Amino acid sequence: MDKYPTQKDDVFPSLNLHPSYSSDDGSNRTPKFFDRFYDSSSDDDFCPSSSAAAPSISEGVENAGRRLDYMIQFLERKLSSPDHDRTRALPEFVGKGGGTGMFKVPVHASVHPGRPPSLEVRPHPLRETQIGCFLRSVVCTESQLWAGQECGVRVWNFADLYGSACGAGGVTRSGDEETAPFCESVQTPAAICLVVDEANRVVWSGHKDGKVRAWKMDQRLGDAPFTECLAWQAHRTPVLSLVMTSYGDLWSGSEGGVIKMWPWETIEKVFSLTMEERHMAALLVERSFIDLRSQVTVNGVCNILASDVKYMISDNCRAKVWSAGYQSFALWDARTRELLKVFNVDGQMENRVDISPVQDPAFDEEWKMKFVSSSKKDKLQASFSFLQRSRNAIMGAADAVRRVAAKGAFGDDSRRTEALVMTIDGMIWTGCTSGLLVQWDGNGNRLQDFHYHSFAVQCFCTFGSRIWVGYVSGTVQVLDLEGNLLGGWIAHDSPVINMTSGAGYVFTLANDGGIRGWNTTSPGPLDSILSSELAGKEFLYTRLENLKILAGTWNVGQGRASHDSLISWLGSAASDVGIIVVGLQEVEMGAGFLAMSAAKETVGLEGSAVGQWWLDMIGRTLDEGSIFERVGSRQLAGLLIAVWVRNNIRAHVGDVDAAAVPCGFGRAIGNKGAVGLRMRVYNRIMCFVNCHFAAHLEAVNRRNADFDHVYRTMIFSRPSNPFNATTGMMLYLFLSCSLACLMCLYWLLYSSSLPLLLSVAAGVSSAVQMLRSANSVEGTPELSEADMVVFLGDFNYRLDGISYDEARDFVSQRCFDWLKERDQLRAEMEAGNVFQGMREAVIRFPPTYKFERHQAGLAGYDSGEKKRIPAWCDRILYRDSRSAAVAECNLECPVVSSILQYEACMDVTDSDHKPVRCMFSVDIARVDESVRRQEFGEIIGSNKRIRHMLEELCKIPDTIVSTNNIILQNQDTSILRITNKSGKYEALFEIICEGQSTIKEGGLASDHQPRGSFGFPRWLEVNPASAIIKPDHVTEVAVHHEEFQTLEEFVDGIAQNWWCEDSRDKEVILVVKIRGKFTTETRNHRIRVRYCIAAKKLPIDSKSNSSRQAQGTVLHRSDIQRLSGSSDVVAHLRNMHSP
Repeated sequence: MDKYPTQKDDVFPSLNLHPSYSSDDGSNRTPKFFDRFYDSSSDDDFCPSSSAAAPSISEGVENAGRRLDYMIQFLERKLSSPDHDRTRALPEFVGKGGGTGMFKVPVHASVHPGRPPSLEVRPHPLRETQIGCFLRSVVCTESQLWAGQECGVRVWNFADLYGSACGAGGVTRSGDEETAPFCESVQTPAAICLVVDEANRVVWSGHKDGKVRAWKMDQRLGDAPFTECLAWQAHRTPVLSLVMTSYGDLWSGSEGGVIKMWPWETIEKVFSLTMEERHMAALLVERSFIDLRSQVTVNGVCNILASDVKYMISDNCRAKVWSAGYQSFALWDARTRELLKVFNVDGQMENRVDISPVQDPAFDEEWKMKFVSSSKKDKLQASFSFLQRSRNAIMGAADAVRRVAAKGAFGDDSRRTEALVMTIDGMIWTGCTSGLLVQWDGNGNRLQDFHYHSFAVQCFCTFGSRIWVGYVSGTVQVLDLEGNLLGGWIAHDSPVINMTSGAGYVFTLANDGGIRGWNTTSPGPLDSILSSELAGKEFLYTRLENLKILAGTWNVGQGRASHDSLISWLGSAASDVGIIVVGLQEVEMGAGFLAMSAAKETVGLEGSAVGQWWLDMIGRTLDEGSIFERVGSRQLAGLLIAVWVRNNIRAHVGDVDAAAVPCGFGRAIGNKGAVGLRMRVYNRIMCFVNCHFAAHLEAVNRRNADFDHVYRTMIFSRPSNPFNATTGMMLYLFLSCSLACLMCLYWLLYSSSLPLLLSVAAGVSSAVQMLRSANSVEGTPELSEADMVVFLGDFNYRLDGISYDEARDFVSQRCFDWLKERDQLRAEMEAGNVFQGMREAVIRFPPTYKFERHQAGLAGYDSGEKKRIPAWCDRILYRDSRSAAVAECNLECPVVSSILQYEACMDVTDSDHKPVRCMFSVDIARVDESVRRQEFGEIIGSNKRIRHMLEELCKIPDTIVSTNNIILQNQDTSILRITNKSGKYEALFEIICEGQSTIKEGGLASDHQPRGSFGFPRWLEVNPASAIIKPDHVTEVAVHHEEFQTLEEFVDGIAQNWWCEDSRDKEVILVVKIRGKFTTETRNHRIRVRYCIAAKKLPIDSKSNSSRQAQGTVLHRSDIQRLSGSSDVVAHLRNMHSP
């Protein structure tokens, strides 16, 4: 099989019956009526370049050099002795219980074991590099992959998909270092939707500014950004959806249910303008729209819903158009623009004027019950004190929030439509927020439901007889047309938001901007062969990185540190460190602060002035700005974590997410708990968690439970507001005022209202925790999915079975080994009760708790009345990718760490705890996706087993078409029969209109010009225009003439009553495109259809048909011919009067 699919035309190999689509040399070109519109000196840099498809000599040398470097690196790892960092690494203690259950390390391999091998068109870019340019939609042409982004569009040529990264315009931008070669448009407002017009070689895009733009295909890579060839203001609001109908018209949908149609006749006229007339193009199109809402409005009542038109698809099989919002559908006749049906997600008819979206009635009732009716309840409960009633009101509000959270985003939207697609058999499929898949027939009747995944459907793609479904969880599933599940896998680490098919791949676009190509045969036998071959070349695309990470923890006891203390703790050790992680505890405490902190968490607010002071002080210590950059921080009450990254590796660190888990009063208050940061470092996931667990000697089980709670429930996310800004701020102000009142009452009236105050905050905080976790992924904790996890903080584990004086004596003698036998944390880890499978370097420093402030040396241990026993409360532990004690760093074990330093800064006296720091040396194995992509292409193109298998899977069935020319008169119907002669394979067919012409005097046809997207003329109906033919079966297609000889023109959406009678005879060329289930290659058969005005008789063949005349509904047929391209058919057609 050819490496890149090409279109076959076996029936007419020597005839050029498609002058508007291909030239004599076989290269694609634009239709003739585009020529003048495109003919401009400003467009010279858009011409296709042969050099763009092949890498330059310098690129080839560079790629070969990179592969050689990786091979040498691989051999050095195998032959050399351990490096210096490994030889000076500290011995480690490993806790029991790791490697199983939720403590099992993630499974890695050179080729992901849980999914088919994929082509990394655009490897996952770091989120921070995509601000303002996220990709949001993808679509394929016959030779290109297009993507709409927040700043324009970009395009990849299929011929370059396996090439090395070269960026846009030859400049590699951040986030696209390993992306396949592409070119990019000039900057525009966000492109929301795309639709392809292969007939006229343009891609249409709908934008956030309400404009529709047209882009020429075949842009040359390496040039300056390309510009659109046409643009006009289509809507006042964003263009949410676009579709080209089976008649070539362009439909656009926007907010408020607005749907406009842009007739192809106007677009055709605009593209035929000369250079001098081109300035009129945008205005001509802009004023030609037909407002479909106004067409179905009677007496001021509109029969379609006013919800946003999020999705539109063209049912080319039946010449209909589906438009959809989240909760409703409308079905239109593509030819007459008539509204056929309006129905909801249950399939029930809805013909009514839509009301504006309102808040969920159940939600309103909740709030009325909690706030409006609270006074009535208070009268019945007069015995309650004012303080108790205030508590009840706030707890009621928290309960309402909790109930709303359980329902999800202020309403039950589990049935909301999120995706829409039409399959080759004419069925319509919709996907819902609940994961439900619904099958509909072409008339809008709900047929059956399927439910294979519990997460929201985001997108569909259909190829052949398979349906691909993308979910918000990143999962992709493949179904057959009957709805049977064929397979599924996790395709991306973020939601799959769009899919398209081309060049033998189904391309999936993730929310993070990554694009992967999956073979159309997946899941199938090809996957295992390709995986094996690709894994065998691991050493060619594996790259090793090394960096040092400094982690520091300090319980600051609500104090503030001097600059010298920070230098001693962090500055002195940061000289050759790439990443610095700092965890602080007890930054700020107190009942009022804790309660207000819980209230702020409910609306997504965090941080404090004291916390910011610490960030600024540490930043100055690390010379933030010139050497380091702070990439993330998170504060929960007194807990604070922050990460700084050295500038020279900043490009490899990103996707920073934050999390917080309160473990205090009611698992809701942040006096105890954890804050964490998750980030991607050299494409590996690292998590850093700062903890403060339960205090007191006897609370071992509570500390174990705190860890377990943190590990299981920590959910990372980008900082966001769970409510809209207005609602969130109002709720925060209400809670703040209420809590302030309670605090005043506490100081004035009650000395025991601290538990009450904290209980109120606990109720509110637990409500927002429920809201945030409502849509979280169930099952495996997120910390389990990280390649490296570092826990640091005040874990509060003490020394058992030893007195204060004994501990002081052992410390003064530096007999730490005996003290470690009394260490609660070491004992619990040995028993597998906590920090399962995690590692800690052997402790060689004195206990870090508890000290008198500003007293230096070991004499500073607590000598007050309580005489707390010294203990190693402040610890740093970690887990990497190793499942065994010793493991080599490779793609199966991508993160291997060792500890170079683990020490306490005993000279720092600003707190009752000593700061602790730990230096890690981390080896990271990553994939050079650019090299791997080239290896992928070489395997596909050169492996004989794969090529043979693809040839078998992509065979086009042997098919017979009953005729190659048809004559119609007024409202005639002719039957076209397509027979699948294969006894083994299904045949998929699609019928398009290659072009239309007017019959001139003498029976000659002028040049055939295609309508948009090879649409049919309005006088012709073909039903079905696509279907599947089972082996040894026949399908009949009705070719019908419909009376439509008038054309109504619109200006500014208003009919002008301009009627143009067209009484000329016409001819169209239909193309029956036959293909197999897994291939984009087609075997084509062209059928000449002529429409003759009644009482006219036009000769079809002046020689062989001179004795035969076309009358009425007489159907003239050629002899039944095979589609293999017989010379008899060609000779017969050469005798016809052809253009």
